[in-house]
Order: sequence, then C-alpha cells, then structure tokens
Amino acid sequence: MSVVAADQRRRLPDEPGVYLFRDGRERVVYVGKAKSIRKRVASHFSNPSTRAGRDLIPMIDQVEALVVHTDAEALLVEQNFIKQYKPRFNIRLRDDKSYPYIAISLDEDFPRVYFTRERHRRDRAYFGPYSNAKRVRSTLEVLGKVFMFRSCEGPEPGRRSGSPCLDYYIKRCEAPCVGYVSRERYRAGIEGVTDFLSGRYKEIERGLQQAMRDAAAEQRFEDAARERNRLRAVRSLLERQRVANEATGTLDAIAVAVADDEANAQVFQVRDGVLSDRQSFYLDNEAGAGIAEVAEAFILQYYASAMMVPPLLVVQRELGDAPALAQALSARRGTAVELRAAERGDKRRILELAERNARLALDQEKLRSERRRQQRVEALDGLQQALGLDVIPLRIECFDISTLMGTNTVASMVVFEGGAPKKSDYRRFKVWAGAGEEPAPDDFAAMEEVLSRRWARWERQRDVSPHDKDYDPSFAALPNVVVIDGGKGQLSAGLRALKGFRDRGVLVVSLAKRIEEVFIPGRDAPLALAHDTPELQLLQRVRDEAHRFAVTHHRIRRDRAMTASVLDDLPGVGPARKRALLNHFGSPDAILTASREELEAVPGLPGKLAREMYRELHKSGV
Repeated sequence: MSVVAADQRRRLPDEPGVYLFRDGRERVVYVGKAKSIRKRVASHFSNPSTRAGRDLIPMIDQVEALVVHTDAEALLVEQNFIKQYKPRFNIRLRDDKSYPYIAISLDEDFPRVYFTRERHRRDRAYFGPYSNAKRVRSTLEVLGKVFMFRSCEGPEPGRRSGSPCLDYYIKRCEAPCVGYVSRERYRAGIEGVTDFLSGRYKEIERGLQQAMRDAAAEQRFEDAARERNRLRAVRSLLERQRVANEATGTLDAIAVAVADDEANAQVFQVRDGVLSDRQSFYLDNEAGAGIAEVAEAFILQYYASAMMVPPLLVVQRELGDAPALAQALSARRGTAVELRAAERGDKRRILELAERNARLALDQEKLRSERRRQQRVEALDGLQQALGLDVIPLRIECFDISTLMGTNTVASMVVFEGGAPKKSDYRRFKVWAGAGEEPAPDDFAAMEEVLSRRWARWERQRDVSPHDKDYDPSFAALPNVVVIDGGKGQLSAGLRALKGFRDRGVLVVSLAKRIEEVFIPGRDAPLALAHDTPELQLLQRVRDEAHRFAVTHHRIRRDRAMTASVLDDLPGVGPARKRALLNHFGSPDAILTASREELEAVPGLPGKLAREMYRELHKSGV
C-alpha cells in the first residue's frame, strides 16, 4: 500500500457509504459498501491472510469514499460503480457475451416480437435477460403459433410485392400488411404476448377460452377450432412446466453455488405455479466471497436489467432477510418486495432444485474447463515438437493485413497465451506506408511496416515502468512465436522487420491458407502438419482470429470513409436516417447504386427527401 493510500485511510469518514480502491495506474480494482467506511476499509488491512487480502492489498495505491444516506442507497451506488469500472476483485456476471432478450416494438402500429441482444430503445418493451438463446427462440416459436404476430422486419408490415407471405397461409400471421386484421385486433394479440411473458397465464387461458366460446356461439366454427387449438397449445406448455400448486403464486427462487474463484446462480421463475423459465448465470468471484455476498451482488445486477421484479424472492438461508437489499428491490419494483428463506412446502422444494442445479452447473463447468485446459496443453506440446522449440510456446502473436485494392489498409495483432485468446492484448494498426499521394503498399510492404512498428514498440516499453501510464503490457511482452498470415513473401518481410526478436530467440513463421503449409526460416520445404493434429488446429485458430479481427476493423474504416464522404453531405440525412439507409440496403455501395424508386421505398424516408438524395448523388458523379 502506498503512502498516499495510508494518508487517505486516516481521513476516511465514519459514515455509511461506498469506497473505491485504485491501483498505481488509477484503475478501480475493488468497490465496497459499508455502514462505516473507515471501519470497513480498516478491516481489509487487518486481515491480510484472506485470499482477497493477499492479492488486493499490495495493489492499493489510492482510496476514495462517497458518503450516502441509507444502506439501500449504498447498495445501488456500489452496483453502479461495479457496472461502470468492472473491478477485478468484485463479483460480476461474466460479460463475455450479451444476454438475450425478447423485445416488442410498441412504437410501431403493428408491433414486432423479436430476439435481440441489445436493450437501449426506450420505445420498446424488453423481457429478460435470458441465459439460453435456444430457449428464447423456442419460446418465440410457441408465441408465434398462439398469437400470430408478424415476422417481417421493418416498422411497416409486408413486402414490396404487396401480397401476404407464407406465414399467412400456414396460420402463423393474420396479414396486417394487406389489411386482413385491424390494428386493434392485432394489438390485442400483442397484449397476449405481454401477458404471457409477464407470467399472467390465468388471464391468457380465460381469454382464449372465452374467444372459443364466442366463436362457437356465433357459429364461426373454423375460428372456434383455431381458438381451441391455441388454448390446447398454451395448456400443454403450462402443464409440462407446472412445478407447484397455483396457490404458490408468483416468485423467483434464487440459489448460488460457490467454488474457488467461480460461482453459479440459478433463477427459477415461477408464475401462477408454472416454471416459466430457468436461467443459469456464471459469475467471476476472484475475491473468493461466500454465498451471501455472491447472492446479494448477483440479485442486484440481475434485477437492474430485468423487466420485472416479483413480489417474492425465495433465497438461501445464508442471505437471510437482507433489509437493505429488500428496500433497494422495492424501490425498483415500486411496491414491497419480500426476501424469504423458505423452510418447507413447494417453495422449499423449488429452492432445493435451484441449489442442486447451481452445484451441478459448477461441476460441469469445471469438467469443461479441465477438458479445454488439457486440449490446450496437448496442442502446445505438439506445436513445440513440430517447430523444434526449446520451450513451450506460451505466448503466440499473429499478424494479418486487410485491404481492398490498396485502400483503408489495416493490420491486426492477436495474442494467444496458454493456447487461449488474450483479447486484452489484441491491437490494431493503420498502415501508413503509401499514404497521401504515394501508391498504396502491397501486402509485403504493409506487413514489414507493421512488424517493424511492433519491434519498435517493444524496445520503447523496455524503459517504461509497469506502473507508468504509458506502459502497454501487450507490446512489453516478448512472444515465443510470431505467426504471419501468408506465404514465403510475407515471411521474408517479417524476418527483415523482426530481426531483433529473432536474436532473442523468437521464432517467426508463416501459415499459408491454400493447403495449410507452415513456412519456417532456414527450411527449403514447408512443414505440412496433419489436419487432425491439435497443433495445426491451434495455428489455424490463431490465424483465423487475426483475419477476423483485421477484416472487422477494415470494414468499419471502409464503411466510415464511404458514408462520411457522401451521406454526411446530403441535406436532411442525419445519424438516424443514415442507419435506416444502411439497415435497408445492407452496405454503402448499395445506397450509392440505388435507383430513385428504391430510395423512395425506404421505410421512414420521405419521398421528397429520397428524390433530393438521388439528385445529389448523381449530380456529384457518384
């Protein structure tokens, strides 16, 4: 701990609030809450034998504090800081993916119900987050059969042909595109979707049953049969998922299992006695916190983005009633939320089921992790033997060039450590050779430039302290193997640029795509590895990742350049309309070559503006 941190500790307030630990590079490494900030921070230093103390205390360089009024407010502020800074030693939902949601476009006359991983539109209703994308798509399929909402994209229903699509003829849509269903009747179906996703199953059953009886009474027997089939589909789905008596009501049962630096949380959503969804979430628990602390952190993070907070949460005994947590959730829901450790009955049985699933999920994750680790070890061992290395190639760097006819040339550097991607060390390069009036460089010149810059950055990092702001761990590390995407020409360019690395024992090779040949300096013939060997598959993964990373960056730069030079200068075309044009046509090229009629057909684009765009684009000779 630094002198600054020690001085800051002495001046901490003896009041409730939130505190932040920062390291020497001013990164937040831990966020905590306390009834007394001074006493809670002191407890971290008084017990350094814990796992968190051993690793965390030596990193602390600064201590900051924020005083709040209540424990519930401290909880919410803590979670906001965790979401903002993603501290290493806090419990966090793994963010290696964005969780799926079901969205309803309520801002449209005929709303769509669709799968999404984004949740930022204020005019959309979102349900989730869900942990299983396959289950979400299955739910959407059932809902489509029962409520017959449209599957076409865009704010307006239908196709340019003006005729109904296949969904209408197989009774999956009532064709609002041609006026076969009124806006009010279509919206009634969307309300049914909302009721279903909100867990109001009794209302749905009663509504479908009444619709069936009304159709039969009016001798509309085909409509009555359709309503009967929809009612059967809903009842069949609910009966398969019924786990308790209807009197159990609406609740979420949440159980957590902890093992070393990992944790798993299970959420069993029960609505009217029906298990509407079971979700599994993995959490990073580097500080080795217990069940109560992990459960509290998970509940706050989960319900911060959930559509609904139920009136009852059944939790494990370790968490207890947690009044501050209940108060924070009540503020989120708008009415009282109860946290209860169930002792008997259906609620206890559901919680025990969630606990067993949490422990099983952790055990399965351990098995998968061990299997992946063993596969990586085998691949690295095989690569060491195949390339004749003295040491295992723990760090592999791969470089690739992406360009289109010499324009917007970029390069990528990806890093694999221990046989796995280390995305924090990925880097991108803009190739400067040939900029301005000079002719664009070929792949060889571009590769030589980028690898020369890689070597130069390593030399500069040798004089930079790891605690300095200019320190870059990716460029400061010395790789064991450098892989170049290409053949002999690219390898020759790499050998010239990386002579300094080679003098320090770094092996530079290239991997050609055509028949997956490995070119090694000093060998006349390329090394041909069997396609089913883990060492070649590792090299292919590294090469393919470098290619993906480079192409993604090149596509972004190319699209930005094309849209910035043309669309930004068009009157009446702002960011929203530019996005609408790109979503409709798919690429800037398609926008530039579109006819006047095609521009006028863009949803939400006024016809007058479309005609002006067409004139401007063709006036400029594009």
